[in-house]
Amino acid sequence: MADQAIAEVFRDEVGRICAALARTLDDFDLAEDLVQDAVLTALERWPRDGIPQRPGAWLLDVARNRGIDRIRRDTRYREKLRLLVEDRSASDTNHQEADDRLRLIFTCCHPAIAREAQIALTLRAVLGMTTSEIARAFLVSESTMAQRIVRAKRKIVEARIPYSVPSVEEMPARLNEVLALLYLLYNEGYLSSGPEHSTNRDLAADAVWLSTLLNALMPREPEVMSLLALMQFHEARRRARFSTEGGLVLLADQDRGLWDRVAIDHATKLLETARRLGTPGEYWLQAAIAATHAEAPTFEQTDWPEILALYGALLRIVPSPVVRLNRAIALQHVAGAAAALEEIEKLAEVLDRYSLYHAARAELLREFGRIEEAKHADDRALSLTDNPAERLLLRHRIETTTARHEEAG
Repeated sequence: MADQAIAEVFRDEVGRICAALARTLDDFDLAEDLVQDAVLTALERWPRDGIPQRPGAWLLDVARNRGIDRIRRDTRYREKLRLLVEDRSASDTNHQEADDRLRLIFTCCHPAIAREAQIALTLRAVLGMTTSEIARAFLVSESTMAQRIVRAKRKIVEARIPYSVPSVEEMPARLNEVLALLYLLYNEGYLSSGPEHSTNRDLAADAVWLSTLLNALMPREPEVMSLLALMQFHEARRRARFSTEGGLVLLADQDRGLWDRVAIDHATKLLETARRLGTPGEYWLQAAIAATHAEAPTFEQTDWPEILALYGALLRIVPSPVVRLNRAIALQHVAGAAAALEEIEKLAEVLDRYSLYHAARAELLREFGRIEEAKHADDRALSLTDNPAERLLLRHRIETTTARHEEAG
C-alpha cells in the first residue's frame, strides 16, 4: 500500500512541479532532471521515513535545492540562480500553475516536434507518467519510447523553442495538437487504460481545468469551446457510470436521474455559442452527439437518426475506423442489427486490437443467437483491456452468456 501511495503522489505532483520549475528556469530539460533527482531521493527516504504531510512541497523543495547546487557550479546561470532562490519563498496560485501547464503543453506541441513525440513528451512532462507507462499505452518498447522523448527534448533545445503560449499568428499551427492532447488526457481520466484505476477523477478534472483556461485565452475559438462542452457532458454522467460492484454501466442502463442537469445545461449553452462562432468541427460534432444523448428522457427515446447523421458528418472530417464503429452502433438503432453487423465486420482487421470493437460485435452476435461467437468476441475484448470496470462488465457478460448457452444446450 505504501508503494501505491507513493506512486499516486508522483502521478499527481510531478507534472505540476516540472511545469513550475520550467517556468522559473526557462529550461525544460534542466527542470525535468531536477524533478527526477527529487523523485529518486523520495524513493530512498519515504519508504523509511513515511510520506511527508505535504509531499508536493517536499518534492519541489528538494528539486529547487538540487537546482541551486547545480547552477552554483555553472557561472553562466547566475541570473537563473537568483530567480530560483526568489521563487523558493513564492507560493504559486492555481492560475499560475494552470498557466505553467498550458505553456508546457504548447511547448511540447510545437510543429517542429513529431506528432508521436509530442504526445509522449506531454504525458511525460505534464502528467509525470513514467516512460514504461507511456510505452505500454502506445504498444511499443520502453527503449523506443525513451528515444522518442529524448529526441523531442533535444529538438526543443536545438530549435530554441520558447517555453510560452504562442502568439495569435502561431496559435493555429499548434491548436489542433493541443486540443487532441487535452482530449487524450481527459479520456485517460474518464476511463483509465491501466489496471490500477477504472477512472481518475483528478486527471479528468485537470483536463477540464486546462480546457477552461484555454477557452478563456481563446474565447472566440469554437473548437476550444466545443471540446470543453464535450468534457462537461461526459462529466455530467459520471455518477451513473459505475455499478456498486465497480463494473462499467453502459449508457442504455444508466440511471438518468443521477445525471447532473446543471452541468448539462451549461454544456448545452457552450455548444450553442460555439455553433454561432463558426462551422462545426470534430469536437462540436462529438459534443452534439453527447448533447443528443443528454436530451433524451430514456435510452429508447434517443433521437438515433440525428446521432447517425452527426456521426456521418464526423466521419467526413475524421475518417477513422473508431468513428466508423460508433456510427455502426448508431446504425443498429435506425436500420437494425443486421445492417450494423455488416458494417462492423468490415472493420475486423483494422480494429482487431481494439477492445470496444469486439465488445460491440459480441452484443450484435447475441442478437442473432450466435452465442458461441459472441462469447469468443467478449473473450477477445477482455484480453485487450486492463481497465478494472470494463473487465468486470465483460466477465459478467461471459458468465451470463455461458450460463444461457448451457441452459439452451
